[in-house]
Amino acid sequence: MKISVFGLGYVGCVSAACLAKVGHDVIGVDVSPVKVSLINEGKSPIVERDIGEIIYDVVRSDKYAPGKLLATTDPGEAVRDTELSLICVGTPSNENGSLKLDYVRRCANDIGLGIAQKTDYHVVVARSTMLPGSVEDVIIKELEAASGKQIGIDFGVAMNPEFLRESTSVYDFFNPPMTVIGQYDEKSGELLKKMYHFLNAPLEITDIKTAEMMKYACNCFHAAKVTFANEIGSVCKSIGVDSHKVMDIFCLDDKLNLSSYYLKPGFAFGGSCLPKDLRALNYQAKSNDIDVPLLKSILASNKIQIESVIEKIVRSGVKKVGVVGLSFKAGTDDLRESPLVILVEALIGKGLDIEIFDRNVSLARLTGANKDYIDKEIPHISTLLTDKIDDIIQHADLIVIGNKAEEVAHVLKNVPDKKKIFDLVRVADSLDGLSSGYEGICW
Repeated sequence: MKISVFGLGYVGCVSAACLAKVGHDVIGVDVSPVKVSLINEGKSPIVERDIGEIIYDVVRSDKYAPGKLLATTDPGEAVRDTELSLICVGTPSNENGSLKLDYVRRCANDIGLGIAQKTDYHVVVARSTMLPGSVEDVIIKELEAASGKQIGIDFGVAMNPEFLRESTSVYDFFNPPMTVIGQYDEKSGELLKKMYHFLNAPLEITDIKTAEMMKYACNCFHAAKVTFANEIGSVCKSIGVDSHKVMDIFCLDDKLNLSSYYLKPGFAFGGSCLPKDLRALNYQAKSNDIDVPLLKSILASNKIQIESVIEKIVRSGVKKVGVVGLSFKAGTDDLRESPLVILVEALIGKGLDIEIFDRNVSLARLTGANKDYIDKEIPHISTLLTDKIDDIIQHADLIVIGNKAEEVAHVLKNVPDKKKIFDLVRVADSLDGLSSGYEGICW
């Protein structure tokens, strides 16, 4: 393939050189004559492991046909002579934390002017990290304005976030954890897949905004992991525990700790362990004069998740609410610190007419281990329990799905469209075919 790469910093330089290494004809584009001259001399404009040797090979070595990689300051020439352009320019922060997209805007304008001179279909791929909506609001608008042509007809657009770490970016380029392609149209996605023919990694085809958001989800999680480990380390040191031994053992757990478990958006956490243990560790840190802002923020954020649901239900204007699930998760009768109990108590306080279905809690009310808890702590709630799921459907104007009970499928099939469903746990993998009154807490 013939590919142009705009921006020859870390991402652009590595992308251009590695794509040339696997056999593509690549033109690197940059406003800096120094960077362009260095590459055309077979030298790297960045300090990065292995990249100097690769650039020398693809520019000057006899191992490759001449012209696998060259650089220019002329964007029009680069677009005219290629079929796909990668935008790899910087997106630094403004003082208020917003992104400075001037370089992206200018780059898209330059590419658009080049597309104006072409008759064949050209695909523009954003690799620069940008907030969701940036491709649509900045890149596509600039391309259409500068080219005088229409997206999806004359040119295509895709988002392809990079997962390159400085110092290991060459290795990361050839061994990505996944390849994400957010495509405007199928033609653009197929051409990008062709460009990556050499990769052996999971491939996800999605929409552009999802692809834009992916990079932020990843980077924010990485930042949270570093901060979490540091705060655990600070607490460990204050009590004479080797934090590296703790975290080495922590990382052995790939069922819960280092896994997809707990990483699905939904309702608040609860139960007899997580809230109690967070409070205890925060108390320990405070007692030892250790500041752990991340750990302190977790319970506060959890409370906000509950309050947002209460507010949404009250704001809906309904008076009759049915709740499916009362224990903190399905398959148990444990009501200790259940966020659903907190939710129901708040709705009762707001004057709403509540009915609840939870088969396990109903049994526990009669003979279970939690009978005393129910009788002493929440007798006012236990009287609202019904043994029939259909009672909930008939009673409520809005049904809250609080956990993944077996009976939820019956609810989804039998609730009339005029009634609302508020799902806190994403009970259905696909949202297709659900009633018009369906809404998810985070989706």
